[in-house]
Amino acid sequence: MDGRPNANDPRCEASKKRDLISRGDNTPTPGGKALFVILRSLDPLLQYSILAHGTGTPLLHRLGLRTLPPGLPTNTSISFIDGLGLSPYRLVLLGMAVGSAVKQNIWVMALSGEPMDVRNAVSISAFNTVVNGLNQYAFLLSATSASTESNFPQYPLIVGSALYVTGILAELIAEAQRKRFKADPKNKGKPYTGGLWSLARHINYGAYTIWRAGYATAAGGWIFGAIIGSMFFSDFATRAVPILNKYCEKRYRED
Repeated sequence: MDGRPNANDPRCEASKKRDLISRGDNTPTPGGKALFVILRSLDPLLQYSILAHGTGTPLLHRLGLRTLPPGLPTNTSISFIDGLGLSPYRLVLLGMAVGSAVKQNIWVMALSGEPMDVRNAVSISAFNTVVNGLNQYAFLLSATSASTESNFPQYPLIVGSALYVTGILAELIAEAQRKRFKADPKNKGKPYTGGLWSLARHINYGAYTIWRAGYATAAGGWIFGAIIGSMFFSDFATRAVPILNKYCEKRYRED
């Protein structure tokens, strides 16, 4: 939040300050959005460095923690993919980092009408990079890795990938449906309850939690996935959803 007065947001200032999004505000913020895209686009490079070169693992070794060996590189006969030098498992995890960056960049540039100031661009990007990094380190640590001696693909990778794809596509589709609804002048001031939004009032938050839990499960296994999923669910249930409910109830009183 950048402190600009917003006549379209009837909530009290305390609620506004706890919300990362300036609801009902369509002020253009090209600089902040461009910075967000740049920072999110850099994230896969950092995640690749962790997965391919073990960036940060010397510190883990000094703490007495063991990490997995690199594993045999992928052989797909596609020079760009094979040139990454990643095992199939690590390649999937890198793909999840790339997918999250692409999805969020589509959201900020094409689907979100709210402003993205520089502070939020930095904080949201940093948060996603930290969480992605935790996933990679959970995979690399021998004590927590979902990559066991069993045959590839392991069950956590299969289940985690399914949750990731389901969640990230549901979030993207839901936001695109809402964007199309809001673009019609006849729907100005109306809440959208069609499409995927007919299944849940905050389907996008639920979908985000699902793909985040899936990403974590694929990297660090069942327990780590449950921990990360519970953290996001708790934040949405105790902060994000109540805040958004207050906004919706005050703006759409008749609904």
